[in-house]
Amino acid sequence: MHLSLISVVFISLLINAIYLVFTPDAIALTQIKLFEVSYHECTPEIAKGLVNSNSRNILPANCFIVTGKAENTTNQTVYDADIFGRVYDANNDPVMQNRNRLGSIPEVSPGINDFNLRISVPTNQPTPLKLKKFKAVGFSSSVRPEKLYLNLESQH
Repeated sequence: MHLSLISVVFISLLINAIYLVFTPDAIALTQIKLFEVSYHECTPEIAKGLVNSNSRNILPANCFIVTGKAENTTNQTVYDADIFGRVYDANNDPVMQNRNRLGSIPEVSPGINDFNLRISVPTNQPTPLKLKKFKAVGFSSSVRPEKLYLNLESQH
């Protein structure tokens, strides 16, 4: 009994030592300021066949491209920056109920960068749209295992 307790303690210490030596780099969240945010309609090629689903049925939708500037004030590239914001229609009704994450920016270099993302808005919601509280949060290194995705795509 006493020998097994010593073995368990030794194995636990060994595992902890391995984790201390081989831990990955810390991935810190970085705030990205978004400004000059506006939108325009999609080209017909991009908007073709676009629909917006809700819990009961599929609705026809209008396609819009949201554009703006992203400011990275750090001296390192930020990766996989999630874009958050609120989109309202002309009647101040939310366009995307219970959804604040609108898309992402794969890379944001130090300084000011252009960004764009596509959104779909049900055709029954009147324009002009109101874009509010846009911001982005990214990581100091990529959080998406690109090699894994490439391998999975090549198998199909």
